[in-house]
Formats: sequence, structure tokens, C-alpha cells
Amino acid sequence: MEPPKQPLPPGARSGDSGQRRCPFRRRGTSRGVPQEGGESSLHQLLEAFVPAGRVDHVALVMGLHPQYLSSFWKTQYLLLRMDGPLPYHKRHYIAIMAAARHRCSYLVGLHMGEFLQVGGNPAWLQGLHCAPQKLRNLNEVNKLLAHRPWLITKEHIEALLKPGQDSWSLAELVQALVLLTHYHSLASFVFGCGIKPEEEQDVGSSCWAPSPHSNSSPASGDTMGGSGATDAMQEVQVLMERMKLLQENQLEEEGVTQEEMATRFELEKTESLLVPSSDILDPSLQSNIRCFLEDPEFGYKDFTRRGEQAPPTFRAQDYTWEDHGYSLINRLYPEVGQLLDEKFQVVYNLTYNTIAMHCGVDTSVLRRAIWNYVHCVFGIRYDDYDYGEVNQLLERNLKVYIKTVACYPERTTKQIYAQFWRHFKHSEKVHINLLLLEARMQAALLYALRAVTRYMT
Repeated sequence: MEPPKQPLPPGARSGDSGQRRCPFRRRGTSRGVPQEGGESSLHQLLEAFVPAGRVDHVALVMGLHPQYLSSFWKTQYLLLRMDGPLPYHKRHYIAIMAAARHRCSYLVGLHMGEFLQVGGNPAWLQGLHCAPQKLRNLNEVNKLLAHRPWLITKEHIEALLKPGQDSWSLAELVQALVLLTHYHSLASFVFGCGIKPEEEQDVGSSCWAPSPHSNSSPASGDTMGGSGATDAMQEVQVLMERMKLLQENQLEEEGVTQEEMATRFELEKTESLLVPSSDILDPSLQSNIRCFLEDPEFGYKDFTRRGEQAPPTFRAQDYTWEDHGYSLINRLYPEVGQLLDEKFQVVYNLTYNTIAMHCGVDTSVLRRAIWNYVHCVFGIRYDDYDYGEVNQLLERNLKVYIKTVACYPERTTKQIYAQFWRHFKHSEKVHINLLLLEARMQAALLYALRAVTRYMT
């Protein structure tokens, strides 16, 4: 994937320089891109986790991309262990609440342990009904952010900030919103990569095993015949040709009207049948998760199912991360805005100039299509993006995978992981999951922070 491009001047639009607008401002200087899976970088980063007594499997899998792991770790360390408005035990309890919405037993169990280590009251772990009312009041916002963030309004914010014994301060609430979106998205990553509990300490078993043929021949499931291998190689070739054509068209500035771009976005947004609507709660749900859930049947709902009115589209230009969200977080929760912005930048620009067995490839159009498709399924539209590119670059199996991981992560299976990009490296599929994690987090944060801004004004 190609090196990061030079940033636009503050406030510049894509038309000012011929570049597409990035969903966040690029601050500071661009960092050098490490070699994929660089051993020295990975070992240095993982040493930071050793004093805690173990290297968790999330870090091991993210360590395939050391530059991103570094940024992620700094952000999570600040959220959980540095000074902030919320006491440490409540931060871990909020992480439990967030992970439970997606039935993520890995993260729930991890933070139950952390909660006790920092002095949390064991009685709270009996369930949400045993937690203080102040934390229980956060449940509605937690539920909406996890599944339908477009429903969050300034009234939800006002209810939490209303003066009283169990009221939240604005700074506390902003930290809670960041924690909730962080752990909802991290649950997507855990399920998307099939990350397993730490009891299985062998590095090779930390997540779904890559195909033994992923570096030389494609695999879908455990075996693939000759015709399947040929098909998978053809998929790579078709993708390469489409990427090249789109990049050439951009250079030639073959324009598409605003009306046509809006129509193409609506077509993408209404693709509601790729993944079925969420089923009722699994009766086998573990008790250590069920006790932290209220209204467990509530889940993601497609924007435009037949007979229902679609909520209004969130126009990204009306409330951007760069112009609104970043400054609001930095004002109320200093430092975290900078780290979030860096994390968004790193993953959006992360590239090794490779794709499957090909080197020297510019993948910017592909990474942008994945990012914007995630935002699309949450109703966010970029006026200057042609959503026709999504249909050209993201084949059906990849769309099914993206939508499942972003919207119903607990329903991700090894089968749908194996069915897309059959000739790609395991590390490239992890890269996809990093894009999903951050695009999902930014989408939910934009809805939440827009509600906060409307409350403040």
C-alpha cells in the first residue's frame, strides 16, 4: 500500500488539490511505514505488555502491524490507566458494559479481572442491577451506541447531565462515550479475527489460523481444489484492474454529478439483505454476559427495510471529526483527542504497497472504499465520494463480512472469514479488521459528539 500523501491545508476541500478529503485532519509529520510483520518492531512493542504478566492475544494479532499497535496501545493506556475524570474501576466497568452488548466474553472476562485488580466492588460483577444507579443510567446510551448510534439525541445527553445525586459531569460523560465506542469497536476486532482466550497461550492459536497456502495459493476453508484456486487468483486480478482503472479515471478528473453520487450512496445504504436482521438472544448466552445486558434483543437495524421510514442521512461535511469532534474531545478530555486522531490517521494511511502476491501497488482507493462502506452502513455520507467505487471494489463476500463484523460482530464465523479474499495473506485480513475497528469507532463517536454539541448549543 502506498506511503501517506501530503496533508491538505487546514480547511481545504478535496477540490482544492485534486485529492479526496480524508475523514480527519492529518496533524504533524507523516511517519515512516514499517515493513509488514517487522520482528524487531513487534518485539519492542510487546515488551511493553510483559510487565503486566502476559501478552494478550489482541496485542499479538495487532502486532502483525506494529505501527498501528503502538498507536492503539498508547490510546488504550491513556483511557484506562492515566489521569482522567472517571475513577479506574468505573472505566473497566464501562468496558464490561460495552463488550457485553456484543456478547464478547473475551473482553468481559478480561475487564472483570481488571476491575477487581483496581479495587472494584465484587458485588457489582453480579450484574448491572448491582451497579450504582449512575452507571446503570448509562445503559441506554451504551445500547444505542453499540447498535443504532444514529438514534442518539441531545435529550439522551441532557438526561445524563441533569443535576442530581446520580448525574454525570460533561467531562466524565465524554470519557465514558470514548470508552463505550472503543470497546464496541474492539469487540468487532475480537470477533472479526476470531481471537481466542489467553488460556491458549501458543501464539499460533491466538486467533483464526491463516491458511497454510495463504502466501502461495488461495484457500477457502480447509481445502480448495484447482478450480477454486484459479477463481481466487482471478478475483485478485479483477480487483487489481478495477483499482487501476479507478485511479486513472481520478487523474483524468472524469466527474460525476452530485445528484448521481447521492443516488449511488442511497443504493449502498439500502443494501439491507446482505446480512439478515439480528436474531433473538441466544438462549445459551453465558450468565457472566447476560447479567450485564438489559433489552438484549435490541440490535443493529438496517436503515431502510420495506415499510419503514429511513432515518436522515448524516452528511459528513456537516459534522466532521476534524472540525468538530476532535476539538470537543480535546477541550473536555485533553490528550485523548490527539491520540484518537493519530490512531485514525495511522490505520487510514497504513500500507505496505502490496496486495496478495503483488508488490508496488497503490491501494488508497481500496482502503477508502472499505472505510466509507463502514460509514455507509451507519448512515454517514461523504458528498465528495463516488459510492460507485464501493460496488466496483468490494465483492459480495467481502461486503457480507464487513457488515457482519461492523454491525453484528457476535455472528461472525470462520466460514465468512475464509470466503472473502481467498488469495490474500492473513495479515492483510487483519489489516481489514483494523480499518473496520477504527471506521466503526469514528462513526459512532461522530453521532455521540454531535449530540453533545447540540446539547451544549
